[in-house]
Amino acid sequence: MRLVIARCSVDYVGRLRAHLPLATRLLMVKADGSVLVHSDGGSYKPLNWMSPPATLRVRAPDDADRAEGITEVWTVQHGKSDDKLVISIREQLHDSAHDLGVDPGLVKDGVEADLQRLLAEQIELLGAGFTLIRREYMTAIGPVDILARDAKGRTVAIELKRRGDIDGVEQLTRYLELLNRDPLMSPVRGVFAAQQIKPQARVLATDRGIDCLTLDYDAMRGVDDSESRLF
Repeated sequence: MRLVIARCSVDYVGRLRAHLPLATRLLMVKADGSVLVHSDGGSYKPLNWMSPPATLRVRAPDDADRAEGITEVWTVQHGKSDDKLVISIREQLHDSAHDLGVDPGLVKDGVEADLQRLLAEQIELLGAGFTLIRREYMTAIGPVDILARDAKGRTVAIELKRRGDIDGVEQLTRYLELLNRDPLMSPVRGVFAAQQIKPQARVLATDRGIDCLTLDYDAMRGVDDSESRLF
């Protein structure tokens, strides 16, 4: 991972346009090709970013750039669309690179681990004709919770959460982008499964072609007491 602190302005050009005026920011360039722009605030969320697959190109400033005090221009081009991130750097205050190695992935709590085991055992909850390939399918950016095959023989990646929010959809999106680069596996579609799925996460998943599945944990464990329910 490369970390650069710089005075810069940022422009996102593509399906939508966004501009960040000149300020001091943290630029993160990850090994998977993603580039994130952070400020000293806003919690963990970047101000702007480009997800992989993406290509970073660095060029020297032209005459017009130099007249504005720009010393370097980064262009981050998405590999599957016309979207690009243009970072105009006026001054670099820090530049370092760090090898973080392979991350073992998030260690899930008991309920999420149980959900994964139960869904693997009850893979038919995803639909008729589904079969399990494996749990914890390891990738370069972490393990996919469940990899399965649908009735038509297509590969399906499933991300499991207790409470499904936007971060979970983003995580599954990164897995899908990586898996779909493998010609022996592509096309891979995604399923976002959780006990509860927030409306915003469902909208984002649907927009990205990801199916959503709400899981009944008690029913999957066989402890659903139908006599105590009104319906």
